Amino acid sequence: MKVYEFLAEGFEEVEALTPLDMLRRAGADIRLVSVSGASEVTGAHGVRVGADLPLSAVSGLPDLVILPGGMPGAQNLRDSEEVCRIVTETARQGGFVAAICAAPFIPGELGLLEGKTATCYPGFEPRLKGAILSSETVVRDGRIITAAGMGAALPFAEMLVSALFGSEKAEELMRAIVAGARR
Repeated sequence: MKVYEFLAEGFEEVEALTPLDMLRRAGADIRLVSVSGASEVTGAHGVRVGADLPLSAVSGLPDLVILPGGMPGAQNLRDSEEVCRIVTETARQGGFVAAICAAPFIPGELGLLEGKTATCYPGFEPRLKGAILSSETVVRDGRIITAAGMGAALPFAEMLVSALFGSEKAEELMRAIVAGARR
């Protein structure tokens, strides 16, 4: 399974790294893509993360595209015509589009949430054009997956694993994580 997670300056670190970790544990071929083309991208709280490739090196469409939130990271993603093209084409070709926190406004403004149930960080609801708003922390409607914020990063990642690899794999990973937390 090919996954692109787009990183733009000012992304929310937990929302980006939790899905990255969980999907790699599950066996996904996930690549962190630097929107600016820099080899490192700085998150909203000053954490620098190494990118796997620049946006200019992306080829083909992924099975899943992930848009982490954080500001100004989510707005920087929205400002990239190439990110918006890949997100739109991934959705049109039957791939998954996942966005957390502020980032669900991106598929919202691109018209991908029309008639879909979705959630987001409070205050961004007006930008989820055409969406049926939910108060749930994580929502999957077909091939669109949205989450409300940083506190939903782990259930969001679990939902992504479930979407790509099935609920058994997601449950297995969650059991391993919880078992480690109980020690």
